[in-house]
Amino acid sequence: MKTLLIALISFSFIGSSCAQKNKKQKKNQSFAVVKTDAEWKKQLTAEQFQVARKAGTEAPYTGKFWDNYEKGMYTCSSCAQELFSSETKFESGTGWPSFWKPLKKQNVIEKNDGTLGMARTEVICSRCGAHLGHVFDDGPKPTGLRYCMNSASLDFVKAK
Repeated sequence: MKTLLIALISFSFIGSSCAQKNKKQKKNQSFAVVKTDAEWKKQLTAEQFQVARKAGTEAPYTGKFWDNYEKGMYTCSSCAQELFSSETKFESGTGWPSFWKPLKKQNVIEKNDGTLGMARTEVICSRCGAHLGHVFDDGPKPTGLRYCMNSASLDFVKAK
């Protein structure tokens, strides 16, 4: 019993350490677009700032794109980098816009995320470091992936 307790405490410290390391990696990573929090706050709405710059999450079924079925391109709300095509968007039943692949793999960065005591993979914009959402392995074919994104981190450019 004592060994089990020690093991549980050790795992909690390791998980906490991994989450802290992940935050440091994001802060120390260099991006093409770098701004201060004050500059981001001038550019973004309060919700966009909280979600994209502080790794927040909008409530399900409240974002403007979870039920958008128009053809076009989803871009980063912070820096306008193209991220996802409407061609890869699908209805996941989660209340967040979901895609089975990014437009270009190099436009997003995937990082281990141990926050909230869960093992997940965070997705961030490769140009500015904005938090976009998470990717899960329960998506449709052909990739089997579900990029579950926050509408607040996205803008939409309608196809012409």
